[in-house]
Amino acid sequence: MIPFVHHIESLSKTITGKTGIRFEEWPVFILGLALLLMAFVFMPSAVALALSIALFLAPVWLPFLIVGGAWKIWVVLKRSEFIASQKYILLEIKPPRNLVKTPLAMEAFLSSIHLTGGEATWWARFKGGIRPSWSLEIASFEGQVHFFIWARAAYRRVVESQMYSQYPGVQVVEAPDYTRLISAKPEEWSIWGCDFIHTAPDPLPIKTYIEYGLDKVQKEPEQVDPLANLVEFMSSIGKGEYLWLQFVIRAHKGEKYGTTPAGNASSRLNPEGKAYTWKDEANEMVEKIRKETRSTYVDPITGKEMPGFPNPTKGQMEKMAAMERNVSKLAFDVGARGIYIAKPEHFNGITISHLIALFKPFSTEGWNGINSTAWMKTFDDYPWEIGAEKKKDHYRRELVEAFRRRQFFYDPFFEGGKHMKDAMVMSTEELATVFHIPSRAVETPGLERIASATGEAPANLPV
Repeated sequence: MIPFVHHIESLSKTITGKTGIRFEEWPVFILGLALLLMAFVFMPSAVALALSIALFLAPVWLPFLIVGGAWKIWVVLKRSEFIASQKYILLEIKPPRNLVKTPLAMEAFLSSIHLTGGEATWWARFKGGIRPSWSLEIASFEGQVHFFIWARAAYRRVVESQMYSQYPGVQVVEAPDYTRLISAKPEEWSIWGCDFIHTAPDPLPIKTYIEYGLDKVQKEPEQVDPLANLVEFMSSIGKGEYLWLQFVIRAHKGEKYGTTPAGNASSRLNPEGKAYTWKDEANEMVEKIRKETRSTYVDPITGKEMPGFPNPTKGQMEKMAAMERNVSKLAFDVGARGIYIAKPEHFNGITISHLIALFKPFSTEGWNGINSTAWMKTFDDYPWEIGAEKKKDHYRRELVEAFRRRQFFYDPFFEGGKHMKDAMVMSTEELATVFHIPSRAVETPGLERIASATGEAPANLPV
């Protein structure tokens, strides 16, 4: 089946609610229908009068309803056409053995792919255009760890040139889509997966590489890279096991705060009358801390109670400085997702516990963290959950399909049906912390490295 037809079929299922991506809408619909029937039983005349009035006024409200619904369906349709029409490519990044770069190099790379073109005008959005999205991936195949970047094929030159400029000696090669090399069907494989979200508001940063002192090169015995924990865990899985992690990203333009998915300003505005952003939220959080540290005093001359000067503690000052530094950098909308797939005879439940706690090294008490949510996390496995196993298989299929499509922000796989609710807004600094090419200080056996750096001969050699 061609990609576009497959995409449209899944889209139609999503709209009709048959795939379960928007299950949370059904309880509201059923409750409303039940209340209407109950009102009709106990107050038939009132309900009949209300329906007759609504029908009489239909020429007033029905056109708005039809046009509004048609516009939403049109946007989804054209956007689906655009997504399906693009050619995508998966590039594997193979680091050399002698790599000594810090995560700052990855931050510079991420800044270079912070592209917002494609939906700048209403006409571009009308045609279905969207800004580029990327998927940064770490995958373990039976303990062998690999790093990938998924992108539109048209941006291959951008990825390669920027990666080579920041990581001399790496190899960037086209790779087959590893997610389709196995069937990953619930009938044949045991599957568990989840998304990841922030534990606190987005402006508050996680523990980044700067807090770990990785903003400068250290002596290898002294270097502490939190990504080493993640890579080491992924290399520890055995035969018949696969562990995939992806960060689906796009340049942040404010959907989570003050604009709609179509890019239009919503009713949420900042004091200047502009779209509310995470910088506005950061200012509010900083001001709240400042107010909490301000003690009042009585003026000895007037006898009036006066507000004192802010007197934050060292920890509060560091927290405010970290937020200001975080929102001063370029930001991405980030959808993080992890999947553990194994043959039933090799499935290890302890791996699920490790996957849930995968980002503990980046979390700090009182600051921000990353926690697991959605998909298989929604099941509590109580004995009275009738039909749960069938629903689990349904979720497993959708989870694998969402991972394969690298979709998080658009139909039919936008965050379990709750648009922008679970997406994280992360600065380039935060994103480079959770995804960067490990230096040679990370000696995980399962991390594949090329034997030596490759390059062309100098141009000035004598002929």
